[in-house]
Amino acid sequence: MTNAEIKRHPSLYLEVCSQNEEPRLPLHTSIALFLLSYCDCKSFKVFLVFTKPASSQSLKSQLSESLDVTDVQLEDLPQLVRGCRLPAVLDGTGSLCRAGLAVVLRHIISKTLKADPSRNDVLALLGFKKTCLKACAEVSKWTRLCEIGIPSAVEEHLKNPNNQYQQLPLSILTLERRLAEPVKVHNDDKIRRQKLQEQRQSEKNESPEGGGIPDSESEPGQSPRVCDGLELRAALAKLSVDSVPTPTTRENSEIRKVKTTDLPPLEHVFAEGLYFTLTDVVLLPCIYQYLGSLLANAASTLHQLPHLLRWYSRVQEVPGVLRAAKACGMALSIPQLPTSSSLPGPSAEDNQTSQLEQEEGQEMSTQPPFVGGPRPTMTKLQENGIEADFAPHPCPAWTLPWDSLPGAINPTEGKMSNIRAVRKRQQLNNLVAMVTELARPGHTVVDFCSGTGHVGIVLAHTLPDCQVILIENKEESLVRAQSRSAELGLKNLSFIQANLDYFTGAFQIGVALHACGVATDMVMEHCIQAGAAFVISPCCYGFIQNAIKFTFPKSKKFQETLTNKEHMILCRFADQTAVQLPPDRRLIGKQCMGLVDLDRSWAAETHGYSVLVMTMEPESCSPKNNMLVGRPPQNSGLEGGASQLEAPVHN
Repeated sequence: MTNAEIKRHPSLYLEVCSQNEEPRLPLHTSIALFLLSYCDCKSFKVFLVFTKPASSQSLKSQLSESLDVTDVQLEDLPQLVRGCRLPAVLDGTGSLCRAGLAVVLRHIISKTLKADPSRNDVLALLGFKKTCLKACAEVSKWTRLCEIGIPSAVEEHLKNPNNQYQQLPLSILTLERRLAEPVKVHNDDKIRRQKLQEQRQSEKNESPEGGGIPDSESEPGQSPRVCDGLELRAALAKLSVDSVPTPTTRENSEIRKVKTTDLPPLEHVFAEGLYFTLTDVVLLPCIYQYLGSLLANAASTLHQLPHLLRWYSRVQEVPGVLRAAKACGMALSIPQLPTSSSLPGPSAEDNQTSQLEQEEGQEMSTQPPFVGGPRPTMTKLQENGIEADFAPHPCPAWTLPWDSLPGAINPTEGKMSNIRAVRKRQQLNNLVAMVTELARPGHTVVDFCSGTGHVGIVLAHTLPDCQVILIENKEESLVRAQSRSAELGLKNLSFIQANLDYFTGAFQIGVALHACGVATDMVMEHCIQAGAAFVISPCCYGFIQNAIKFTFPKSKKFQETLTNKEHMILCRFADQTAVQLPPDRRLIGKQCMGLVDLDRSWAAETHGYSVLVMTMEPESCSPKNNMLVGRPPQNSGLEGGASQLEAPVHN
């Protein structure tokens, strides 16, 4: 493929795994291929990535004939793609990689709409305000369930279906419960009043098949019927290619006067409510393979999934789904429920419920209550010899030569005020000073949570012998950063749109300016796993909460002294540092910031790191002016000292 062809078409890289020495498509790959087929998208050159020497010949039945597919070995991937988990898309320039299932799927939709703006059915996949699966899996339980939980559970089940059929995966059970809940959608009042009117009319006519909603529970031995109730009609009407006439009959005054709280709830039709979205696209290949395995090994388990089976049937009513499934080798069918004689006893379902409740309960704190306010907590720490300790700043007067730097590097673009731009430059002085002292030629520096690239672009310009990678989940911010980089002609700058966990490449320094809440801890965790140094300015302490990978407090000494709720008190008051607050309140806030970051630094030191907690200079550059500088074991200590730094000179 020529360079011109690469620039014309972005490259989509999809993983191929091996099972019994035969190539197999993992679920994330199957999901991406299904969406490509549903959208009829031809904007990508598709690469199937093999970890072992093999070809895609045996996978032909699962690949749409309209796709341009090429086989590639793992070692032959572009460097930027090799540092990410698949699926991934590399743009035509080769400098911007989008990685992770949700990010890649949303990009496929974007490219489809760019090629054909009339595809309203594809636009509808993005859901209300175009936010479907936009929130990253680290902060959204729903994204985590759909992007990671269910695909992983089904993959695990497929490896050993005979050993797992008696026990439903907890993620599948969570989805079943979600589908059983009433729908909460934006501006649903009109639809609910129409539903009430239909119910009243049905009762008046005494007609059991008057368009009402059947019971969600099917009789044993019967398949779940795809109902023609109001919810399903409304959902399919939105997907119809033909225009649907708006009902002209207005509900009577009796219906209009019914309080909103007294209106009947709406049933789930699709995974996120009434409308077919990207979430349903993600789930369909997963549930297709899961149900296929159950039908072959343990049909009795289907009795525990009535709402999931209804959803599975309704999805097949969506225009284009059966066509796309057939192109991907998915022979969709509506499974039959087993007869009552083969159903499990109540204890089986009760066991599943108790397991789910146990998992959900793990996220709830059962610790004793705490005394309110920061002072008792701070006193408790002080009595145990724990006080905020800030290291002296090694180079408080260090500054970049802003007057001689290209205009595109200055953080003055957009609507940023002059005062804010000055403070942003001061913040950048602090981070760049520390990174410059740590960096060596050939190092890779990663700017996590990079936004529009204020930190990363300055670093790429200041450290031309280093590679700099910007990682950001928001596409708009990253595209803006890429535009600024192109204006400057920077050749040592790359961009990755992904969650932190999808970046797996090697690097020597991680940096983050005002990483909000647990994002600071996620960046530290990523740096520690990579054995990289870090320079981080935390922010939004009040958003800190227990996450999947870690709980708070993090260090042993803090854990022995504070409960989680007492730690939360410190975090809440650490946010009280705004300039408009009284000086004594700000002082307490600063001390709380120091204590929270001291806990973080002690946790990192258990991995052999040397960590300094310091204040950025001048302190007025930001209410959140803490900075954590950590060196891995092989580079412990700030030999030479950042105070030896001089502002870099550029011609």
